[in-house]
Amino acid sequence: MSTIIKTKPTSPGRRSQEYLSFDEITKTKPERQLTKKLNKRAGRNSYGRITSRHRGGGAKKKYRIIDFKRDKDGIPAKVSAIEYDPNRSARIALLVYADGEKRYILAPLEVKVGDVLETGSEADIKPGNCMALESIPLGTRIHNIELKQNKGGQIVRSAGAYARLMAKEGTYAQVLLPSGEVRMIHLKCKATVGRVGNEKHGDVKIGKAGRSRWMGKRPSVRGVAMNPVDHPMGGGEGRSSGGRQPCTPWGVPTKGKRTRNNARTDRYIVKRRAKRK
Repeated sequence: MSTIIKTKPTSPGRRSQEYLSFDEITKTKPERQLTKKLNKRAGRNSYGRITSRHRGGGAKKKYRIIDFKRDKDGIPAKVSAIEYDPNRSARIALLVYADGEKRYILAPLEVKVGDVLETGSEADIKPGNCMALESIPLGTRIHNIELKQNKGGQIVRSAGAYARLMAKEGTYAQVLLPSGEVRMIHLKCKATVGRVGNEKHGDVKIGKAGRSRWMGKRPSVRGVAMNPVDHPMGGGEGRSSGGRQPCTPWGVPTKGKRTRNNARTDRYIVKRRAKRK
C-alpha cells in the first residue's frame, strides 16, 4: 500500500507538494505486447474542433490494454506484477494465466504478487475474482461493473472506488454506486469483487502548476476575470461576483445544472445520486 510523502520546502513549488511512495509497484516497464501507441488529441474530436477545453501538452505515454471483460472463465491466473499506469488513477496488475496468456487488469486493493485469481461462478468471493452479479452475496464490495452483458466493465474503475450489491429482484440486482445512486443492473453482468487499489490517490496535493502541465492539463481562466466580450460574467467596475448564475463562455449554465437526458435508461435508476451540499 502506498503512503503519501511530503516534500521538504526547498522551494515554493515543493512547499506543499506531495506524492505517493509507489511501494506496491514491482515492475517499471510494461509488457510490450500489451501496449499500443497513444496519439495526443489535446481535447479535439475527429473534426479537429476542441470539445474538451484546457487540455494539451503532457508527458508522452503509451496506452496499456486492460482486460475489462475478464472472459477467461475457469482458467486460474497468477498475479505476476503490480504496475503504474499513466492513463488512469488506479494501478494495474499483470496476470499470467495457466495457458500462458498475459493480460492487464485493474489492481484491486489487498491483491499482491503471487496471488491466484479466477473468473466464473465457481470462483471464491475474494478481492480480484470476477463473476456474474447473481453469484455475488449481498453486501459485497464490487468494482469494474458491466452495464451490458459481455461488453466489459464500464463503471466504478477509478482509484479507491467501490460499489455495493444491495438487493436482487427478478433478473436484476440493485447496486449502490459511489455517487449515491442506486441502479438496477442485470444479474448476468459481471463485476470484480473488492475495491480498486491506490485509494490514497485523491489525497495527494499537486503542489505546483507545472505538475498539472505534465499531466496534460492547461490553465483555466475564471470568467469574472475576463472582459465582457469574452465571457458573460466578465467586466464590471473593480472585482465583481459575476452578477448571474455560473455559466460557460457561451452562456450555458454550469455548476449544478443537470445535463442528463437519457429517457431510455431512466427506468434502471432506483434512486438518484446524492445532491451536493
